Amino acid sequence: MRVCIFGTGYVGLVTGTCLAEVGHDVVCVDIDAAKVEGLNNGVIPIYEPGLTPMVKANHAAGRLRFTTDAAQAIAHGGIVFIAVGTPPDEDGSADLKYVLAVARTIGEHLHKPAVVVDKSTVPVGTADKVRATIAEVLAERGADIAFDVVSNPEFLKEGSAVEDCMRPDRIVLGSDNPAAIEKLKRLYAPFNRNHDRIVAMDVRSAELTKYAANAMLATKISFMNEIANIAEQVGADVEMVRKGIGSDPRIGWHFIYPGAGYGGSCFPKDVQALAKTAQQYGVQPRLLDAVEAVNDAQKGHLFDLMVRHYGGVAALRGKTVALWGLAFKPNTDDMREASSRRLLQQLWEAGATVRAYDPEAMHETQRIFGERDDLLLCDSAHAALQGADALVVVTEWKQFRSPDFPRLKASLLDGVLFDGRNLYEPDEVEAAGLAYYGIGRGRSLRKD
Repeated sequence: MRVCIFGTGYVGLVTGTCLAEVGHDVVCVDIDAAKVEGLNNGVIPIYEPGLTPMVKANHAAGRLRFTTDAAQAIAHGGIVFIAVGTPPDEDGSADLKYVLAVARTIGEHLHKPAVVVDKSTVPVGTADKVRATIAEVLAERGADIAFDVVSNPEFLKEGSAVEDCMRPDRIVLGSDNPAAIEKLKRLYAPFNRNHDRIVAMDVRSAELTKYAANAMLATKISFMNEIANIAEQVGADVEMVRKGIGSDPRIGWHFIYPGAGYGGSCFPKDVQALAKTAQQYGVQPRLLDAVEAVNDAQKGHLFDLMVRHYGGVAALRGKTVALWGLAFKPNTDDMREASSRRLLQQLWEAGATVRAYDPEAMHETQRIFGERDDLLLCDSAHAALQGADALVVVTEWKQFRSPDFPRLKASLLDGVLFDGRNLYEPDEVEAAGLAYYGIGRGRSLRKD
């Protein structure tokens, strides 16, 4: 099938590439000429495992093309995806200016019947706005062209987006038109052979489904972080608690790891956007507000533990802190809303110097913070330890999971490790002569 995709970010590029991989003829369009030129020359603007070779192979095969020519792209595709950004507006609501700009562009250049697919994460009612915008522009042209608008939210996780796209848990399709649903079913048939993954519903339910899914996952994270904070005060080990509740099949093991708070492009903005939607309809989103508040506080928890260990903020002045992990999660270079950003700012304000390492996010860190005397980006995890007083682990990259603790002890002048992802066993770390502070574990527990 012939497909047009507006947007070459995480969603658009991964979706377009995976559709091309199964044989569809895909044209991706973007207003950023430099990005398009780069993609046509094999330069992939994001880090995502497995994506680069797949883009290059499908581009070479002619199934995946990139252009700035919207008219040409729309003429190509009988299915037109909108996969552009929906950044938070000043009030926390999703800003639809890019989505509606694409809708207007579609209206300007549509010359044959098409199915327009909302792939971006958008508030309930967006499909109606997209439909109205396209219809308005067609009317201005005096054109009578049939089109449908379908909500098909993405469920891609950064770091495993290709796998999620090629082997989806579910494919949500929202439309009141059975013919449009059938067309999307044919498009997704190669991803649906093992068993039926299609979940068809009305448009508004599909739009709400994406927000509800992300809000539920964010809720689980904030809940466990709150439990970890309680554990620290009462002297309980949150890892034991996690095992105790995770073994209940009604709760399960997924997303019940406490840590330094969630970040990224999805959870923070989607929780805010859903809360704003609720408020617009007269619903007070008490739980969503709490989820966000808990997460915001949690991003300062590692610094609080450091202050506790050293006996005050003033004691951190002149300290050198090794930081392992800058990205908001492993297998990405994305630092949007990353917990590391809060910690860096807190350490700098306290007068500390940071030696940091991340396998993929170093260039992004450089771009965000620029050159600073109190930040040294190191070329390895071990290099970050040189001359450091303490080590803080912020991102759970696999290469950080089994360090040489005696070597850490020999490297760290103050012999203390702050584990923001509970990667290590407190007893093992302490046995090496290191003071261990986890999230709801180790010396973080109050013993009084």
